[in-house]
Amino acid sequence: MGQGRLPARLGLACCLLLLLGGSGGLGSRGTPRGPWEEEQGPVAEGGPWGRARYEAVKKHLGAVGALSKQYWQYLACRVWQESCKEEEEESSRGPGWSLPVVGQDYLEILSAWYCSFGKCCKTGDCRIVNNITGLEADLNGQLHGQHLAKEVIVRAVQGFLQSPQPQKALVLSFHGWSGTGKNFVARMLASHLYRDGLKSECVRVFISLFHFPHHKYMDSYKAQLKKQISETVQLCKQSLFIFDEAEKLHFRLLDAIKPFMARYDNKGQVDSRRSIFLFLSNLGGNTINEVTLDFWRAGRAREEISMEFLEQQLRLELLERAENGYARSHLLEENLIDFFVPFLPLEYHHVKLCARDAFLARGLPYTEAALDEVAGMMVFVPKEEKLFSAQGCKSVSQRINYFLP
Repeated sequence: MGQGRLPARLGLACCLLLLLGGSGGLGSRGTPRGPWEEEQGPVAEGGPWGRARYEAVKKHLGAVGALSKQYWQYLACRVWQESCKEEEEESSRGPGWSLPVVGQDYLEILSAWYCSFGKCCKTGDCRIVNNITGLEADLNGQLHGQHLAKEVIVRAVQGFLQSPQPQKALVLSFHGWSGTGKNFVARMLASHLYRDGLKSECVRVFISLFHFPHHKYMDSYKAQLKKQISETVQLCKQSLFIFDEAEKLHFRLLDAIKPFMARYDNKGQVDSRRSIFLFLSNLGGNTINEVTLDFWRAGRAREEISMEFLEQQLRLELLERAENGYARSHLLEENLIDFFVPFLPLEYHHVKLCARDAFLARGLPYTEAALDEVAGMMVFVPKEEKLFSAQGCKSVSQRINYFLP
């Protein structure tokens, strides 16, 4: 047994002893002991109890001790899988046994509680939460000016997770200017699908220019990327892969990972159907901004922009720009991207909401004047209307440092 696990097992053993306290007392040497033994000691053969009755009670208490041992083996198997071998060996020596229903329910609760603090399975991250309700609440409360992104993301992810047997991995492509919330939503997704968020062993983040900077090493990058995805998919029953700056991904890298996003054919292919791929890109930002500006000039609310109309415009721009990896890798032509998620440019009142959130996150008081001052520090475009924040909300949290005492 590893030294790191010993304290954890001892702590869990204490919980188990408390749990089993109602099953019978334990003597100072670990043997079952009746309440009379505390004062009278062992019962004599000719004592008031009688030999036959004494033997019956002794046999009963021995059974309680054996049951306690079986409880422990069951729980140890649930939490540490190598303990299952010991349980199998023990059960092979005699007839099978089953836990009382109530006791089994208690052990299920206890093992689930223990697993909420640590990892306890060999098949990947046991700490998958898939909290769609929390995701929707946080998107509504913290993602500003993005009615399309909120709707598409919740519906796509919820439908995918609820599918008993998806035909392929879910592939989402986020598009829009910098600072509009693409990375923010990616982090939010990770935190609501996995208890450990981006630190989960089932979440992998790749940044194009950081992880794949040199084209001359593309063959090496391809091999490494395929290996990491394969290992993660095999380790985890549900995986999340995030590709930041996706517009800078070489098309050969996209070609290398296409099989993981395609329909599963069960022909020597790694089963990645329970994976989610996120691509974050600035591509299409100009088209999204033009559509949003046209609606504003026509006196129409941005909430009237439909997904059908904007997605069609976005797809056309991506197909026309042959220099980007999306077009050259044929991801679009092969329909491997399930949803194009547009992030609209942010207006003045959206920036104020971001500033308010930044103050609240740091526990700082704020006034409307302070929010206006933060928003007024940003650059707004186009020149005539000055409608959209050129940086979105990207540098808002740094700008509130001016208001610190």
